[in-house]
Amino acid sequence: MNTHIAAQPLSRPATRRNSGYEWKTVTLLCLGFGLVGIDRFMILPLFPVISKELNLDYQDLGQITGVLAIAWGVAALFMGNLSDRLGHRKVIIPAIVVFSLLAGLSGLATGVGSLMIIRALMGVAEGAYTPASIVATIDASKPSRQGMNVGIQQAALPLFGLGIAPILVTQLLKVVEWHWIFAMVSIPGLVVAYLLYRGLRDPDPKSAAAHTATHDAATHPWSDVFKYRNIPLNMIGMLCWLTNLVVLSALLPSYLIDYLHLTLEQMGYVLSAIGFGGTLGTLVMPALSDRLGRKPVMIISVIGAGIGLYFLMHAGPEPFALFASLAATLFFIFSMICLTVGPISAESVPATLMSTASGIVIGTGEIFGGGIAPVIAGYVAHHYGIQYIMHLAAIALVVGLVVALLLKETAPARRR
Repeated sequence: MNTHIAAQPLSRPATRRNSGYEWKTVTLLCLGFGLVGIDRFMILPLFPVISKELNLDYQDLGQITGVLAIAWGVAALFMGNLSDRLGHRKVIIPAIVVFSLLAGLSGLATGVGSLMIIRALMGVAEGAYTPASIVATIDASKPSRQGMNVGIQQAALPLFGLGIAPILVTQLLKVVEWHWIFAMVSIPGLVVAYLLYRGLRDPDPKSAAAHTATHDAATHPWSDVFKYRNIPLNMIGMLCWLTNLVVLSALLPSYLIDYLHLTLEQMGYVLSAIGFGGTLGTLVMPALSDRLGRKPVMIISVIGAGIGLYFLMHAGPEPFALFASLAATLFFIFSMICLTVGPISAESVPATLMSTASGIVIGTGEIFGGGIAPVIAGYVAHHYGIQYIMHLAAIALVVGLVVALLLKETAPARRR
């Protein structure tokens, strides 16, 4: 009797603590992923300036972009499983410290070689952070809010890296040299790492199992992820979505300036559509998938991305039309990226393989879609004309539609 009476008051504060922990953790992991976005993508609007000082061409840009993506992908392949075995804290916190410091070092690069080395090492740290942070977000969330919270966390990358950064960077170039712009991004990352050190905790497998379709908390070998149909499909899908994202974001600044002859400020304005469109898509569509289901939202998104890309390919040198069509395309691309690496992958496997599944999907997508696609696009732009880069994105979306149609539903609400 006494035990029962004593236990009752403790349950209500625990609920409040869990709710507070959920939003605090999601906020910090969101800020961390926003810094990943800044570190990864701020070099793109800077490239027209950097290329003149370091004598770089389109193919160099493709290689610089590709080496980070490949390193990101290789790290995600292995570090996702390490996060499942050691816990999220031991991967997430060191990763933030390392990629923040390396982002600052990018400003010290003297040529394509040193820039590729720094960016590759930074890709390793960011690839380690990504799957661990996604699953940490899911673990901290109420099951009915998994899609929404992962969307909030993932939205920070396009918002900060592709929305705010292009405008901020092009304005900062008026008052400081590009070297110092890189140095400015290190300090916020160290602050976020410290706050996560103070507050982030690792869940036990039984509580994590509540967030999956399998409700399985047993230990499994990493190769078991391939027994679940959605994982191989997501690997192909991620290749398609990242082909669109990396090809457009990496070479679009040069396309806008060199082919459409926009000014530097106009280029920054148009490029920011990737961030703002991607942010809205990541916030809206995954949250909608909590109610409608993951698969219907994926099908809608791939069709929407195809329509947006069509208008982008046929837009002339009109900044507003370019902004609108680019924003629409990336609205749906980021929706699919978020659902693919987050809820659909993590919900499809046992609790002890959630980070492993996300890491494998991210890794294969980054290596092939993020790493090889921009190199191919750089070659096409250099030898045939930069206006042809969007044809690669269109082909990837056709393949992606087939993937979306074959997915198995994982949303908790639809399973019930």
